[in-house]
Amino acid sequence: MALDPIQWFPGHMAKTRRLIAECLSEVDIVLELLDARIPRSSKNPEILKLTAGKPKLTLLNKASLADPGASDAWLSHYEKTENKALLIDCVTGDGIAKIGDAVRGILSDKIARNEARGMTGRRLSAMIVGIPNVGKSSLINRLAGGKRAKVENRPGVTTAKQWVTTGIGLSLLDTPGVLWPKFDEKTVGENLAMTGAIRDGVLDVETLAMTLCLRLTDLYPALFFARYKLNPDETEGRDGYDLLELVGRKRGFLVSGGEVNMRRTAEMLLDEFRSGVIGRISLERPSREKTGGSAVC
Repeated sequence: MALDPIQWFPGHMAKTRRLIAECLSEVDIVLELLDARIPRSSKNPEILKLTAGKPKLTLLNKASLADPGASDAWLSHYEKTENKALLIDCVTGDGIAKIGDAVRGILSDKIARNEARGMTGRRLSAMIVGIPNVGKSSLINRLAGGKRAKVENRPGVTTAKQWVTTGIGLSLLDTPGVLWPKFDEKTVGENLAMTGAIRDGVLDVETLAMTLCLRLTDLYPALFFARYKLNPDETEGRDGYDLLELVGRKRGFLVSGGEVNMRRTAEMLLDEFRSGVIGRISLERPSREKTGGSAVC
């Protein structure tokens, strides 16, 4: 499945890439925000190319929605392969207080050089990058101590360059979310759509929910069964359509004739997954082999 994100966010992608490239020289460090539930799928390879050569801090956001065991595995993975990584959550505030010290640790050599030149206490600057709806504006507002950047729970809200001053000695440059122009891996597109990085409607929500049912049955059967009052006997051997229909029937989402309202069921399932109602779920782990259901780094 070859998907074209430019069709989802028309007119902004090329401009955003230019903005990142032009402003890179103005910042000391790049804060790359990933979705803790899908660190691999939410890691844009174009951002990696655009920000090459700059110190980087990887922030795994929405940690309260992710499986803690999977998140620990991702932290270990990034510690071995990249710059420092932190688990954070812009809704609960968890991990936010660690960002300032982590930035100063990464930039310790630069800070020492500044002090040697008599520029003690010089404010550092950071660029926040990530895909749409990963929480960049929410992070800025947390660090700034107030509502400084526009925040909505939908992708594609930030559309222009924004500098924000914080109380941790760091000036932040927000950038619009960037999805890569094209990717051919089906699982990446599904993961982005399931977590809300892609606007609903780009992929058929019923098909997406059917795929999510199969993923949950494979990865988190206990959580899935408990939430929707299912048991292994009635789900064994069922395809995604049958599973979604069973969920809708259990919830009583019926229309005339006793048929299940599949659209309503799909929207409910996706909403409950995205909000963490089903449980703390990660769709990717760094240690798993890539098999149809889950993608890994």
